[in-house]
Amino acid sequence: MSRIGKQTVIVPTGTEVKLSGVTFSVKGPKGSLSRDFPGAVTLHINGNEITFTPNKEGDRTINALWGTYASHVKNMVIGVNEGYSKKLILEGVGFKSEVVGNTLNLALGFSHPVKIVIPTGLTVVAEKNNITVSGIDKELVGSFTAQVRANKKPEPYKGKGFRYSDEVIRRKQGKKAA
Repeated sequence: MSRIGKQTVIVPTGTEVKLSGVTFSVKGPKGSLSRDFPGAVTLHINGNEITFTPNKEGDRTINALWGTYASHVKNMVIGVNEGYSKKLILEGVGFKSEVVGNTLNLALGFSHPVKIVIPTGLTVVAEKNNITVSGIDKELVGSFTAQVRANKKPEPYKGKGFRYSDEVIRRKQGKKAA
């Protein structure tokens, strides 16, 4: 049994939800999202509540999908109403970041600049060494932020590289002079 799947998702006022076939779509003040939810779990829309029921009880994969579908729908509803944002901090001497058009240009100490194309639906703001990624799709915000961070992960000796704003880097001591 899925604890997350049993919970009902409350739809705020001003948000429109629609289920046509296997496609679930949400429209809110910040935009609209849609996603396909095939087969294993049935979605029920009753007024401003969304409930989920598995098509077959006791199957482990269907129970896992039950909670996953509920989580996706909840994230979609929150995204079109409030949105999501993640913040990256770039630490290191000479490391720079700037947004030009729809690309994020990074100077990370390599022999070449790193250019990353910003996907549609995301807003990226680079000020000094702080990069803020925001959008309505939680999955897209998280994957783009992880893609940027993968270019220069934080190292444990000096702490140089990208880190999330709420991430704590465990520092190592380094060599001791004998």
